[in-house]
Amino acid sequence: MTREYPIEQTRNIGIMAHIDAGKTSITERILYYTGRLYKMGKVDEGTATMDWMSQEKERGITITSAATTCFWRNHKVNIIDTPGHVDFTAEVERSLRVLDGAIGIFCGVGGVQPQTETVWYQADRYNIPRIAFVNKMDRSGTDFFSCLEEMETKLKANVVPIQLPLGKEDDFSGVIDLVKMKAITYSDNQKSGAVFIEKDISSELIEEANNYRARLIEKLAEEDEIIMDKFVHSGQPTIKEIKRALREATIKGKIVPVLCGTALKNKGVQPLLDAILDYLPSPIDIPSIKGVNPETDREEERPASEQAPFSALVFKMVTDPYVEKLAFFRVYSGRISAGSQIYNSTKQRRERIARLLQMHANKREDRSEVYAGDIVAAVGLKSVTTGDTLCNKENIVVLESIHFPDPVISVAIEPKTSLDREKLSLTLKKLSEEDPTFKVKIDRETEQTIISGMGELHLEILKERMLRDFKVKANVGKPQVAYKETITKSVESEGKFVKQTGGKGQYGHVLFKIEPAPAGQGIIFENKIIGGKIPREFIASTKQGVIEAAKSGVLAGYPVVDCRIVLFDGSYHEVDSSEFAFKMAASISFNNGLKRAQSILLEPIMQVEVVVPEEYMGVVVGDFNSRRAKIEEIEIEQGATRKIIKGFAPLSEMFGYATALRNLSQGRATYTMEPAHYGEVPGQIAEKIIGKI
Repeated sequence: MTREYPIEQTRNIGIMAHIDAGKTSITERILYYTGRLYKMGKVDEGTATMDWMSQEKERGITITSAATTCFWRNHKVNIIDTPGHVDFTAEVERSLRVLDGAIGIFCGVGGVQPQTETVWYQADRYNIPRIAFVNKMDRSGTDFFSCLEEMETKLKANVVPIQLPLGKEDDFSGVIDLVKMKAITYSDNQKSGAVFIEKDISSELIEEANNYRARLIEKLAEEDEIIMDKFVHSGQPTIKEIKRALREATIKGKIVPVLCGTALKNKGVQPLLDAILDYLPSPIDIPSIKGVNPETDREEERPASEQAPFSALVFKMVTDPYVEKLAFFRVYSGRISAGSQIYNSTKQRRERIARLLQMHANKREDRSEVYAGDIVAAVGLKSVTTGDTLCNKENIVVLESIHFPDPVISVAIEPKTSLDREKLSLTLKKLSEEDPTFKVKIDRETEQTIISGMGELHLEILKERMLRDFKVKANVGKPQVAYKETITKSVESEGKFVKQTGGKGQYGHVLFKIEPAPAGQGIIFENKIIGGKIPREFIASTKQGVIEAAKSGVLAGYPVVDCRIVLFDGSYHEVDSSEFAFKMAASISFNNGLKRAQSILLEPIMQVEVVVPEEYMGVVVGDFNSRRAKIEEIEIEQGATRKIIKGFAPLSEMFGYATALRNLSQGRATYTMEPAHYGEVPGQIAEKIIGKI
């Protein structure tokens, strides 16, 4: 069986932005104009196709990244609509890992907002080519050019407008296409926006259009020799030459083409669809995926070709009530059929794919075979989790996995009845398989079950899913902050583990230098043993002893971070020394050192942005300061009478802030919050925390 659409006519794209910039609304219009939907859904009415979860419909936000496929100009476009709320940033992370291109959506009024920066830098990390779309051009206070300026200053993006807005706010009627030099207008009596007219640019706008087109040619000339030649010799490049140069520069990440429109009024979406095909890469336009052969430890490439050996990366797990576990994966090379046996090289286990599914939000279509470049879901994979590599047993490769941030907030949870105990345990296992930022552990001292996540909303959504989807009755405690411990002083420390009980004994002896490490480094272990004072076979278990001991600090039992441990001396016994003995000696030495290295408590500090009407400014600032917050700057929102307060605040002080802010501003202020870094807990507060443990 051959593929219906060639790989060069395939696009794998993500839609990413700050919350409420209009991602889901734009996706709805794309699905409507491509014929995937017969009626456009609305986020505020809870009818958006991609927001299919009950919690998404009720709250009007995207919680989980939804995948769908549509078709435009004889191309196949796989789209992933990602969440904008920072609590669900892992959904963006894992989606970007498997995408070839992305559309950054910007609010014409809000410009570059906090979560916009977060997702933009996530895309930078994966070198994802992007185009930008300035949405809500019909809104009061919208400013396309101010938005361009913010993209340049805040995101350090080389933005190139390839469209200009025709009018603004209530007068917005369409766009000027700077590549074709045509005006695209939408008739007001066509409410669906399906019909648009291309016409010549009016005389009063032609000068501005010519100026911006000249800037476009100039930017392209910096990246393309053919355009440069024509630019220098006063020749005008053709539309075909401009599109080719734009495409090449976008794929290389040199420039970001910018378009505009309004999803709510159905204007500007079809040109956006054209831009996806014209400027974003197909799977063969980007470098081949790299992995490691675990048998040889050598790096290998897998080209995006059906003829190459099969390789795929699992980027998402979903517990489906009808077909059990769904494993979403991106096929990087080769092909695979339903019913085939595959190899999970991460877990080193054979698996069988029972069914292959093409997903459309929560609906599905069976596929008999999938090929390089496809994004699909599989049923029947038992041991697979997020980040696993699937391949052939004959051509083993392990692709780079996905990095997820650590949770910052925890709550205790317990079943309401003994009948719910097993149900709760099973449900928590399923939810943690789905969401890598949702962690479950048992507190060794209290024997309580502790669940951890990225924020209050994250845990609230998970709690609702337990009650609704899995019918588990449970009591949930108050939020707890994920504190950490570190040291402020360098010390030397000795650890000795000796046991003699008749017969073979135990002997391990290590000396460490323990010193502070830069923030964010975690635990760094260095082996400086010379002359064989400790045999090489015991070094790994010594390191393991440190890592395990670092899980519980000496102040209040929180994990220890940002320490450098240098193993510089020790001794061993030819008969009695063992891996276990050195592991225990390392643990003793590490704990001894912590007691003398002036440990301190660290707490998560959040970056906070509050948008507040001017009349409530005083009370909101006063409340913010009372939460141990540090205000960095206060801005006036573009074209509005609202102020933007930017600052940092400890997570422990921000619980219940949504309710407090609503009360202080009569529901008119909004805020966003995301993890920034860990900072030292002030002495008196640290004493209270330690005293409670």
